[in-house]
Amino acid sequence: MNSQSASKPKIAISACLMGAEVRYNGGHKASRLCSQVLGNYVECVPVCPEVAIGLGVPREPIRLVGDLRQPHAVGTLNPEHDVTRLLADYGQRMASELGDICGYVFMQKSPSCGLERVRVYHANGNLQDGGARGIYAQAFCARHPSMPVEEDGRLNDPILRENFLTRVFVYAAWQAMLQAGLSRQGLTDFHARYKYLLMAHNPVQYKALGNLLGRSDPSDPNELGPRYFKALMTALAQCATRRTHSNVLQHLAGYFKRVISREDKQEMQHLISQYRHGIVPLVVPLTLLKHHLRQHPDPYVAQQVYLQPHPENLSLRNAI
Repeated sequence: MNSQSASKPKIAISACLMGAEVRYNGGHKASRLCSQVLGNYVECVPVCPEVAIGLGVPREPIRLVGDLRQPHAVGTLNPEHDVTRLLADYGQRMASELGDICGYVFMQKSPSCGLERVRVYHANGNLQDGGARGIYAQAFCARHPSMPVEEDGRLNDPILRENFLTRVFVYAAWQAMLQAGLSRQGLTDFHARYKYLLMAHNPVQYKALGNLLGRSDPSDPNELGPRYFKALMTALAQCATRRTHSNVLQHLAGYFKRVISREDKQEMQHLISQYRHGIVPLVVPLTLLKHHLRQHPDPYVAQQVYLQPHPENLSLRNAI
C-alpha cells in the first residue's frame, strides 16, 4: 500500500482558529478540527495578519469598503484608518516566508482572511450586493495559486474536508519530489502513482495530463513540471463524486478479475453499487478492495495513492 511520508506536511491556519485570543474583541474562534484533530497529522502554523501589522487586542474592527474588485480595509468607526496596504504587503511577505507550507485554512468572513463572500460596504455604510476576498488572503493566494486553501466553515462539509486534505498531501508529495530533484522519470512515476486519484476527481483532465506527458519534450522536466503540477492541482480542486469514485473502483477491481472467485467478484460489484447509490460510504468497497490486494499483490495497484491519499486515522472516507 502507499505510505505517507514520515514528516508531517506544514499548513498555515488563522490563529483564532487555533484558539489564540487575537480577534478584535479579544476572543477566538477555536475550531476542533484545526486545534485538535489536524495537529496529529500536519504541522500547524498559526498566523494573524491583523495583529502582525500592529493592530491591538482588543481593537476597532475593520471592514471592506468600496469597489468589489479592489476594496479597502478600513476602521468601522474611523474610516480614515486604512490598513489595506499593510495587509496586502504582509500577505506578500508571508507568501515568501511560508514557502514550505502545503495548504492554508483561513478564517471565513474576515476582511483580512476571508476567501470569498466577505461583506463589502459602500462609503455611506450600506452593504453592497456580492462580496470579495479578504485583503491579506488575496495577496497571499495570488503568490501561490496552486496551493490548497480553504475556509474553516467549509471544512465542516465532509466532502470538502476530504478534498482539501487530499490536496494538502499531494502538494506535500510534490514538494518532496522537487527537493529530491525533478527528472522526467520522476515526473512519469509521480503521475503513475496519482493516476486513479486524478481520474476520480477529473476524468477529462486525467486524459489531458496523460497526453501532456506523452507528447512533451522529454529533455526539459523543469519546464514541463510546473505546467503539469498547476493542471494537476486545478483538476484535484474539483471534488470527486460517487459516480467518478465508482468508476475508479471498477477499474481497480478489474485487476483482480482473473484471481478472485465468482462470489468475490459479485460481492465487490455489490458494494460498489451500494456505494454509488449512497447506501454505504466509500470506505466500505475500498476496504474490500484492499483485502483482495493483500491476498493478491499487484505492484501497480499497490502504488496508487488513491487507495490512501491521507492518513487512515483521519477517517475522512468514512463520511463520503
